[in-house]
Amino acid sequence: MSLEALGVTSVFGLPWVLKFLWGPFLDTFGTKRKWLLLTESILCFMFVITAAITPLNHAVSFISVLFFAGSFLAATHDIAIDGFYMEALDQIDQAKFLGYRVMAYRIAMMTGTGVIATVGAVYNWTLAFFLATVIMTALLIINGCILPKTEIENLPFRFPSLQFLKTNAFKILCAAIIILLIRELANSNAYSTLQQNNLLLKKLTFPVLISIGLFFSLIIVWLSRKKLHRLIVNNPDSFYARSFLSFIDRDRIGLILGFIICIRSGEYMLSTMYSPFIVDLGLKMHYGWISAGVGLPCSIAGAIIGGWCIAKYSLPKMIWPFLLLQNVTNLVYMVLALKLSPLIAANTGGEITQAASSYQIAAVAAVHAFDQFSGGLGTAVLMTFLMRICLPEHKASHYAIGTGLMSISGLYAGVASGFLTSWIGYGYFFGISFIVSIPGMIFAALVPHQPSSNQE
Repeated sequence: MSLEALGVTSVFGLPWVLKFLWGPFLDTFGTKRKWLLLTESILCFMFVITAAITPLNHAVSFISVLFFAGSFLAATHDIAIDGFYMEALDQIDQAKFLGYRVMAYRIAMMTGTGVIATVGAVYNWTLAFFLATVIMTALLIINGCILPKTEIENLPFRFPSLQFLKTNAFKILCAAIIILLIRELANSNAYSTLQQNNLLLKKLTFPVLISIGLFFSLIIVWLSRKKLHRLIVNNPDSFYARSFLSFIDRDRIGLILGFIICIRSGEYMLSTMYSPFIVDLGLKMHYGWISAGVGLPCSIAGAIIGGWCIAKYSLPKMIWPFLLLQNVTNLVYMVLALKLSPLIAANTGGEITQAASSYQIAAVAAVHAFDQFSGGLGTAVLMTFLMRICLPEHKASHYAIGTGLMSISGLYAGVASGFLTSWIGYGYFFGISFIVSIPGMIFAALVPHQPSSNQE
């Protein structure tokens, strides 16, 4: 494939950015279990087709179209998994099994990028996609046999009525066209030229633009809530309006939005500069084993322990200590960077690097282990909080909206990181990133941990 064609594959991530748009559909029609099994069935069929057409001429073009459609199925499967998880488990078990959920996700990612891709590269892609079919089919059968039926359908498992199409299809189509136009603008040559001269525009990627759009859309929904109330009364089938209104029209919504947006601000700043920090330490060759061999297990352990503690001691008791521990990591990185400042000065921008000692490498690995472990604790807090703010009748759509808002703080964090690091160095930058995390911890002390809607 050409580099241009590889660049176009970024469009496969589009459905995960936009999945909050059709989250209400899954809450209204059928059950999450049915959606989960349906999307898995179609994905199995998609892998069979992919395995069959791989040897053909122009197979890459056909597979690209197939995978674009499959990405919508996979994102819908994501929504169904989130909704089913919250439906099948009570709040204690949701927190308790959170770490295992994170671990399962990591195993799935390693299976795809490690096992399936390796089989395709070493042997052939027909065998690789056939193996993917076998794995997916086995999971489909297991899920069909063991997943409990925990929901009662709001409406039958079918497409919306013609009346719904008449009243909403045009609006949804217009929204889809606007979103696609935004994406084309974000990927255009003219916008790329502007980005070269403006660091802020460089950080305004398509996902960030959509997250910002979602945030302001929720503000508009809140300002128009009385009108939306009348719309819901006059049009009971308007489940889109009901989903977004029920998310935004609740007590202390400003604190809730502030917490979701700010909770990861310090972490975003740290993660933005972590890779350049490793490179400027002269440890680029050690990056792989530090991240995968040390960071990944510690992250999973943190999520498991964090979920267990929240289940045992409750979210209100654990939320602030876990977030404090997550953000103290930035101060630990500050101490590390100041101690290793001579090594950074020797290796930054130089063609010949100064080798780090075994002690220094061990110190970096230990700090990264602590970072990933405490980050796992923070992940447990965030995911549990997002699940708690989901109302029973809108679990899937509310969780999709919450996750869509999280990346907003990544914009200003990413923009500031490069400037601050170049001006004051890594050590003081990591200290400032801790200060940036303080508003999120303040919100954690004030935010309702299980806020209810005013519509109840």
